[in-house]
This record gives sequence, C-alpha cells and structure tokens, in this order.
Amino acid sequence: MTLAAATNENLAHISNVLIYSSMAVYTLAFLAHIAEWVFGSRSKVGRTAAALTTGAAAASSVKVQVKQQGGGTAVLDRPKVVTRSAAGARDVPDGPGAAGGTEKGDLYGRIAVSLTVLGFLVQAGGVVARAMSVQRAPWANMYEFSITFSTVVVAAYLGFLVAGKNVRWMGLPLVATVLADLGIATTWLYTESDQLVPALHSYWLWIHVSTAIFCGAVFYLGAVGTLLYLFRDSYESKVAGGGKPGAFATSVMERLPAAASLDKFAYRINAAVFPLWTFTIIAGAIWAGDAWGRYWGWDAKEVWSFITWVAYASYLHARATAGWKGRKAAYLALIAFGCFLFNYYGVNIFVNSKHSYAGV
Repeated sequence: MTLAAATNENLAHISNVLIYSSMAVYTLAFLAHIAEWVFGSRSKVGRTAAALTTGAAAASSVKVQVKQQGGGTAVLDRPKVVTRSAAGARDVPDGPGAAGGTEKGDLYGRIAVSLTVLGFLVQAGGVVARAMSVQRAPWANMYEFSITFSTVVVAAYLGFLVAGKNVRWMGLPLVATVLADLGIATTWLYTESDQLVPALHSYWLWIHVSTAIFCGAVFYLGAVGTLLYLFRDSYESKVAGGGKPGAFATSVMERLPAAASLDKFAYRINAAVFPLWTFTIIAGAIWAGDAWGRYWGWDAKEVWSFITWVAYASYLHARATAGWKGRKAAYLALIAFGCFLFNYYGVNIFVNSKHSYAGV
C-alpha cells in the first residue's frame, strides 16, 4: 500500500469516527430538547400564552411616547400591523416557544442549541475528512449525499438562529430527523471511499449537486413548518369552535408559533429557494449535455426532478390564488417535498437509470 493510499484510508476512518461522534452529540441535543419541552410544559405561561381570544389579542397595544417640539410628550397607540397569510386566519399570538417562558426550560433549550452546534461542527469535520480521503466533492453516492445533506440542514437551522429568527421550536424535530438520516446512512447506505465514474468527472458535480443539497435542506425546513402549521391550525380551529383539546395537545400547540406565522414561514422559505431549484435542474441539463451528449433524455432522475419542480410551482401558484391558501396549499407543499424525497430515495434505490452510479 502506498503512502497516499494509507493516508486516504486513515482519513476515511477519521471521517467515520467523526460521523458516529456527531450522532452521539446529536443524541444529547435531542435529550436536552426533550427536557426543554418537559420543563416548559410546567409553566403557566406555557399553558396559557396562546389564548385564542381575538378580542384580547386585538385589545393589546403598545404605548409609544413621542416627544413633541414644546418639550411635552404625547402617548400614541402603535398602529396594528396586519399580515396576509392563510385564508380565514385567526388573530392569534405566537406561543412562548418550547421553553414555555421558564428559566429552566430555557436553560435546557440553550444547552440543546449548544450541543447542536457542537454536533454540526463534528459532523462537518467528518464530511471534510471524507472529501479529503476521496480527493473530490463528498457527494458522489447516497451515503455521502446523506451525511452532507443533514449537515447543511443543521447549518440552515443554525443560520436562522444566528439571524435572530425564532425557530428554536424546530430544534426537536430537526435533531430527530438528522439522527434518523445519519442512522440510515451509516447502517444501509454506507459506501467505502472510491473514485468517480467517468460521467462525474466534471466541475458541474460541485455546482449541480451542491445546489440540490442546499435546496433540499431548505425545502425540509419548509416541510417541517408546513406540517406543524397543519397541526396548529387544527388546534386553533378546535378551540375557536368551543372544543377542548387534550392536555398534551394543549401543552405542545400553545407553545408553537400561531398557525398564520407557521404558514408564512413555510411559504417564504419555499418561495425563496424555488428559483435555486430551477437553476439546479438547468445545471443538471447542461451537465447531461456535456456527459451524455443530450440535455434532456427523460431519465427517471430528470423526470422526478421536474415533477418536484412542478409540484412546488403549483404550491406557489396556489398561494397566489385566493381559494388555495391555507390547508389546501399546505398539502401541496408536503406533496412537493414528498416528490423530492422519492427523487432521492425511491429513484436511486428502486429505479434503474443513468443515475444508478449514485445508488447505495
């Protein structure tokens, strides 16, 4: 064995150790998020902050003191800002978050975020070590795509937190999903470090696949927001209709953002990343022209990429149509993300295509 081969083998081993280590750290983050929700549920604020009383919400206003020229002050009501979201949306305040407004819940939430940051850094190190071991982009097969995808998902989530967005409520489902993704990758999708097939020897590997990974990561965040919107919307409808949800549903739902906020969050990030998904398909077509001499051949991967594009385009169009806001549009968004998942798992595993080299 040459020195270079031995070095690459050691780097591959280091990558595996780092990936498994990140799973251990994410497990601790998962438990910390569980503790955040548990201790938050004991708070009176956590149980009552999202009271669905439109009159009380409308009556609350912020007094702003404005200094006049003569040295006096006038007390003015800050005008209420109305945002357009789902059709028939209720005027409901956002919940206080998973911590429920308690110091202990918030402490565990901060610990969970810190552990998530640590897990991200360790996992990113594993992805970099994998890239160094194969001396190429670390996303040429399903294993490499999976570990890179979950790394970018966590990076996008942390990016929202750094930007000051209130998305810590997403921490528990996100960490759980990342653990599931890494578990599947290391158990069923693992592939030894190897070199590329000739068709992948192109700079388009960096451009096309990296944008696909980023788009999928952001689409995932949108899907989580959409799914939670459906649960929260059902909860709000039941309470507004005089129903009494169970204690568990009340404890969880009242700490989430309002349905209108979740709906707006999901729509905005899906709309923001959709042009990049369009570019991903175009880049893939250009790469196909260089590699196979044709830009489009109705290959299974190409077809499902286009189906995913059509599904998200339909969702965005539905949001611009008065009768297709709210739950109907949300179902379209989840179908679109389902198409993305099938394009990755279903096509790669169950369908023979020119992209079969990217299989397990």
